[in-house]
Amino acid sequence: MNIEVLENPDAQLVSFLDEKIAEFNWARWEVSERKALAVKLSDENGEIIAGAAGRTFGDWLMINTLWVAESSRGQHVGSQLLAKIELAAQARGCNKALLDTLNFQAMPFYQKHGYKVQWTQQGYPKTGCKYYMVKQLSSHS
Repeated sequence: MNIEVLENPDAQLVSFLDEKIAEFNWARWEVSERKALAVKLSDENGEIIAGAAGRTFGDWLMINTLWVAESSRGQHVGSQLLAKIELAAQARGCNKALLDTLNFQAMPFYQKHGYKVQWTQQGYPKTGCKYYMVKQLSSHS
């Protein structure tokens, strides 16, 4: 048996390992479906100027990204994107949302929209921190 340390592993190996753990998890997990979800805002030329993406599974919406172009910030675009992706998740049966954000990103923005810090990872990646936040989504359908 030979365990190798790979300083620059190829994408094929990483994909293989991701697939194997996904197979293991899906055989044992209580939900059978995980679906991608996104919202976007395009300008009159079709250029994307804002968007959010994540996935839904079971009761949860997991938001991976929310981005607004510099030129559109301060105009409530992010708030509208967040509301739209939350509503779309609720239409799929989700009643909770989860995300993480770094100390220089958008924690106050998410707090303003009802997200609460569940856990803070200090010293991430060195002197900063990462906030893991959750929100109870409305129960109306």
